[in-house]
Amino acid sequence: MTRILAVTVGAVVLSFVTGLYVGDVTTLKAQQGQIYELRTYTTAEGRLPALLNRFSEMGEIELFHKHGMRSVGYWVPNEESGLSENTMIYMLAHDGRETARESWQGFGEDPEWGPMREESQRDGPIVTNVESVFLHPTDFSPAK
Repeated sequence: MTRILAVTVGAVVLSFVTGLYVGDVTTLKAQQGQIYELRTYTTAEGRLPALLNRFSEMGEIELFHKHGMRSVGYWVPNEESGLSENTMIYMLAHDGRETARESWQGFGEDPEWGPMREESQRDGPIVTNVESVFLHPTDFSPAK
């Protein structure tokens, strides 16, 4: 659990540093009420490539954007503990908790999502656990 927390905190820090490095400050600047959502997906054994493919090639990220979610970053842990074999962490930005709820609802009801999910799982289930944490930037955060 401590290792997962350390990886999660590292991903948060990395996301903000990466955003600043590439100059995408507008994505990271918090508007009034803007929050970040850090999501950690654990996959079934051997299924991380299928999850990464669904995000990178099948259009899951585009569906996020279609429903108002803004991508901040996507990562796979660089850990020898096995997290690198079954974990993907990503961060989204939302205009508030209610907006996030509405965006996820719209995403889940999107007619493109069902077939995409089914196609990605034709060789078996992918995700075994999802953790979601909503974050507000501190007063001293570059993301403020």
